[in-house]
Amino acid sequence: MATWSLDKSHSELEFKVKHMMISNVKGQFQDFNVTVDSSSADLSQAQVKVEIKTDSVTTKNEPRDQHLRSEEFFNASAYPAITFKSTEIQKVDDDEYKLLGDLTIKGVTKPATFIAEFGGIAKDPWGNQKAGYTVSGKINRQDFGLTWNAALETGGVMVSEEVKFHADVQFVLA
Repeated sequence: MATWSLDKSHSELEFKVKHMMISNVKGQFQDFNVTVDSSSADLSQAQVKVEIKTDSVTTKNEPRDQHLRSEEFFNASAYPAITFKSTEIQKVDDDEYKLLGDLTIKGVTKPATFIAEFGGIAKDPWGNQKAGYTVSGKINRQDFGLTWNAALETGGVMVSEEVKFHADVQFVLA
């Protein structure tokens, strides 16, 4: 069994959500870890585990970041991590996989599906084996107890229910 560890200096995890129904607000989680345990080079035979520290959320706006860490959103003090554990990985084609698994946010676990695009494998100048993936997906935040919102006088709401995720991740073979 081979373990691929996240190369944190070459990886990022972003999200975006529609704000006031007219534009997107983007943010990142700066502290997260992903491990891939696999007995072969084929990702469909792997186990993927993700842990995201909720207090590492940043949107480049400190008052908003504090609100996201508060009880109205992530409640980072009570729920310090978002987790994902794969239950099945389906190979779509040579470079694309569907990651199915259990996503847990604020103590609520629901099935979630993400798409992983394989970028390739290469050796770095120091002889380390690296692999790259781009992962994307979306969830309904209300399914996980992230229900805060405000009605707008023009109709609609302040924050949409749909949250889109995008990650560019690089792994090193342990």
